[in-house]
Amino acid sequence: MEIVQAILLGVIEGLTEFLPISSTGHLIIAEEYINFKDTAKIFTISIQSGAIAAVIWHYRSNLAEKFRGLGSGDKLANRFFINIAIATIPAGLLALALDEYFEDYATPKVVATALIIGAGVLWLVDKRVGPPAQHDKPQMDKIKPHQALLAGLAQCFALIPGVSRSGAGIVGGLLGGLSRSTATELSFYMAIPILLAAGAYKLITGRHDLASVDGGLAAIIAGAVASFIVASFAITWLLQYVSNHSFKIFVYYRIILGVLILLLLL
Repeated sequence: MEIVQAILLGVIEGLTEFLPISSTGHLIIAEEYINFKDTAKIFTISIQSGAIAAVIWHYRSNLAEKFRGLGSGDKLANRFFINIAIATIPAGLLALALDEYFEDYATPKVVATALIIGAGVLWLVDKRVGPPAQHDKPQMDKIKPHQALLAGLAQCFALIPGVSRSGAGIVGGLLGGLSRSTATELSFYMAIPILLAAGAYKLITGRHDLASVDGGLAAIIAGAVASFIVASFAITWLLQYVSNHSFKIFVYYRIILGVLILLLLL
């Protein structure tokens, strides 16, 4: 049963990590209601590695090209890595300083409230952008440093459980003038360094808690594999979806889920 629960949580992580609906919030709620013991959040961090592996695999060719360009002094490659660094540093530093503080607020009530408030912010920003363009294609090479910085600053709000790391990054990108597809793809790339760093930090500092996670190492591996598979499909679907649609569907989903959680708490 613990392995089944781990696979279920892995599916939830893979499905929600890159959608603007808060993977952490979904995992907090799911773990609460199936009574899954995730000591020191080791399981959550571990299955996030599956989702990150999925985005690295999805962009493997482009990442390899950018690394080769970095070594040969390619200006576009240099700009790409500078923008990712600019977008990553604010949330990375804040997480390092305040992560344990925000963990105290990892409760269903906080998640529900953040889902609803975040839905309002996403709706307002999405409406400000205007009607979705048809066949909008990501243009990572045209992102300016101040646009990357705005996305990174917005991502800081994702430390609040239920806000959504990808959602915050997308909102910051949209406010900076990026198209929906470019802001979405930027949020994917932003996830790689910050979640890899967070995962490494948690696994090193909490390595003694690995055995106390429900299901142990087998559950962690099962959850990470499930996360990788589902996230691979979610990434492809979201990029195709935002190339022709707005984010309204996610606004409605966040509001419905947030209200439902609050009703269950009553």
